[in-house]
Amino acid sequence: MNFIDVMVKRRSVRAFDPNKMPDSSAIDEIIKAGTYAPCGRGRQSPIIIAITNKEVRDRLSELNAFYYGAKTDPFYGAPVVLAVLADRTIPTHLYDGSLVMGNLLNAACAVDLGSCWIHRCKEIFDSEEGKAMLAKWGIEGDYEGIGFCVVGYALSEPKAKERKDNYVTYVK
Repeated sequence: MNFIDVMVKRRSVRAFDPNKMPDSSAIDEIIKAGTYAPCGRGRQSPIIIAITNKEVRDRLSELNAFYYGAKTDPFYGAPVVLAVLADRTIPTHLYDGSLVMGNLLNAACAVDLGSCWIHRCKEIFDSEEGKAMLAKWGIEGDYEGIGFCVVGYALSEPKAKERKDNYVTYVK
């Protein structure tokens, strides 16, 4: 699949097979794509935390549900969670982290996996428990959670909405 086809095909998946873990080589390819996202002045403010440990994944899901005010799994059963955080001291950190998220989402599609951007990463890693997790994992610095990219095998093929008529205005 060429690059444009990936961009057109990629859709957010909201139902994953929780028992089917993607190969580590596919996860590594997705992560590699994330590390090549454009960043302001090349400073590479974001970091990616790859979570495949089920207990950690489930605890992050519980915390996410708490901040969301829900009782369901906000990760939709996805077995892989890629947390993107970015250094708050870099003025472009939100944009940098968002571009990393975009690369992760598109790369997942390129390797035939489903993905979805899940919010509340900021709230989780700003909490005392979230900060303790980062410290336990050896992550130091002033990082802000940008998003969770959940990855796995989709239970069904998501369909694209039609593009709106006024999406583009040409000024010639």
